Amino acid sequence: MEKSASASPSSGYKLFRIKLELARSRDHVEGSKGDGYTFVAPLAETGHISIDGWKHDRLLCFVHRLEQGVTVQRGMLVHRPGGPGGSTWAFDYEADTSVDEEAGYRFGSHAFVVGEYVSVRDADGELHTYRVADVKAA
Repeated sequence: MEKSASASPSSGYKLFRIKLELARSRDHVEGSKGDGYTFVAPLAETGHISIDGWKHDRLLCFVHRLEQGVTVQRGMLVHRPGGPGGSTWAFDYEADTSVDEEAGYRFGSHAFVVGEYVSVRDADGELHTYRVADVKAA
């Protein structure tokens, strides 16, 4: 993980731009580098999302959903009560609603490190697996 100069060393987190690419599946036997997400999140040294960092910098935590390498939706990374572990990280594309279009599956317990895998539940409730393709200082 690349270091960022945008946060103070005492804050315990730094902002990173994370790229997720659709992993291999029955429908995509080779995966898809052009389908996925790019989002900004505050990460601790371990690569886990920092809730304190998000509370401090939530307005900088945006997401772009990509299809064939083109941004098709823009939104925000949000944190809500409920779900596995007592809370849920989600990608929210409509600020005026309380419905999260896509929820990260156990995002709070996953380290966002290149090569790791995470899952996102889409608006239809289907779970899709993504590979962390890139993590760079925001």
